Amino acid sequence: MVAVFNKDVLSWYLITLKLKETVDANLKKSPSPSPHWQALPRSLLVANGRPGAAETLTRQDRDQQATVPAQSPAHSPKPQDPEWVVTIRGKLAQARAEEAACPWARLSVYRVPKSLREGDERAYMPQVVSIGPLHAGKRRLREMERHKWRALHHVLKRTGHDVTAYLDALRPMEERVRSCYDGRVAWMPANDFAQCLVLDGTFVLELFRGALDGAKGFVDDLGYSRHDPIFAMRGAMHAIRSDMILLENQIPLFVLDLLLGIQLGHPEQTGAVASLAVRFFDPLMPTDTPLHRKDRFKLESSVDADAAAAAAFDPLSNPMLHCLDVFRRSLLRAGMQPTPPPAARLWLKKWSGLRRVADKRRQQFVHCVSELREAGIRCRRRRNTDRFWDIRFEKGVLHIPRILIHDGTKALFLNLIAFEQCHMDIATPGGNNITSYAIFMDNLINSAEDVKYLHDRGIIEHWLGSDGEVAELFNRLCLEVVFDINDSYLSGLSDQVNRYYDHKWSTWVASLQHNYFTNPWAIVSVVAGVFLLLLTMMQTFYSAYSYYRPPA
Repeated sequence: MVAVFNKDVLSWYLITLKLKETVDANLKKSPSPSPHWQALPRSLLVANGRPGAAETLTRQDRDQQATVPAQSPAHSPKPQDPEWVVTIRGKLAQARAEEAACPWARLSVYRVPKSLREGDERAYMPQVVSIGPLHAGKRRLREMERHKWRALHHVLKRTGHDVTAYLDALRPMEERVRSCYDGRVAWMPANDFAQCLVLDGTFVLELFRGALDGAKGFVDDLGYSRHDPIFAMRGAMHAIRSDMILLENQIPLFVLDLLLGIQLGHPEQTGAVASLAVRFFDPLMPTDTPLHRKDRFKLESSVDADAAAAAAFDPLSNPMLHCLDVFRRSLLRAGMQPTPPPAARLWLKKWSGLRRVADKRRQQFVHCVSELREAGIRCRRRRNTDRFWDIRFEKGVLHIPRILIHDGTKALFLNLIAFEQCHMDIATPGGNNITSYAIFMDNLINSAEDVKYLHDRGIIEHWLGSDGEVAELFNRLCLEVVFDINDSYLSGLSDQVNRYYDHKWSTWVASLQHNYFTNPWAIVSVVAGVFLLLLTMMQTFYSAYSYYRPPA
């Protein structure tokens, strides 16, 4: 009896060992483990002295296999994508999310495209002060930071506010402000971003409010020292003003409106900053006699007898984006509607407007001054206007308003043109007026002789070294500009000039004047020649008459 018991124990021990080996082997072959009893061989079940167990297990296995469908190759799991395909799918998902979010809808502060800034990098970069996050923290601009903090100190001292009043007011609109900037500003933490807006915005508003009355406004109204290196309207103010007009150096106008409203106790007010900006940037106007708002209103009401018949528009009546947009619209304010082009050009615009390409043949308005003079077209200064872009053509004469060229004119026009190129949904009219004017003047000026002629006529006044520098300035303003003359306010005028230029009679008259009426002695010789020709004709006539009709 003891022997039998020991034999049964030995059998169960051997079965357990075999079971363990079988389970380990199956685990290595398949990730999904099966019950231990399914992996048990039939021979071990028989050896256990249970012959019916093998048959029972076999029937259960057959039933289970019948209920589970066989996997076809089509239903087999797909192999995992390679890592580079997974990367592509991730980028496509990111592109879909970005397209759905449409982040370009609220862009207003743009990075100048590389194609425009090549060769003129300095014209788009601030040299003294950074405004906004795009150039914040640059080493060469850190000297102005302490003056920004002084401005914020003066504001808090005057108003009795705590700085948290401004920070807390800007936090809810953080995402809206970030969406205005073209470029990665996500690197700036939320606290630093709010600090940048409050610090720079307060600095800008202090400059706007103090400049209303010159140095007196800073000293008497805002409480600055008359010896202040920045706020006493010293020489640094010109460089600061030039930096504040750059495209990449802007703060959205609704942020400035909010900060000014908190200072004045009316956070909901809007529009006041635009009026302050117009006055502050008035010295940058490309005219030799800058006019204030009151003077401009008087001038615009008295200029042009046909002004009442034309529909005028006021660009400052629409919502504005930032200081550069305000300045640009102040240049175009109360301007006349563009000259309507002929029907042929309107038909051409329907299909050419879709292909805005940088093609020099599409940018040719008119011929240069030298060629126009040969065709009898003269240039004359248009007086009693400060709208430098408002050009007229009447009876063979181009009436061009006076424009002042100085060392900051190039950067000013380059940033205005870059803004018009980037912000393509600018409401018409006036969508690309600055670009149109720059290209028109580029067509007129090909050499220093053309500049000299316009200077002698009082059209161009410049403070540069030579007439050749002025010619190079205009010739380089629109090198990589995307433009079509069919979309320009000068398209109708260019058609009038070109038709007059193609008229042969005007060319003959101009050639006669150029060759025979250039000086008094030439005029005398021409008159004497004509008189002798008439005498010769009379003598010939009387000689022939006396031959056929002799006297009685």
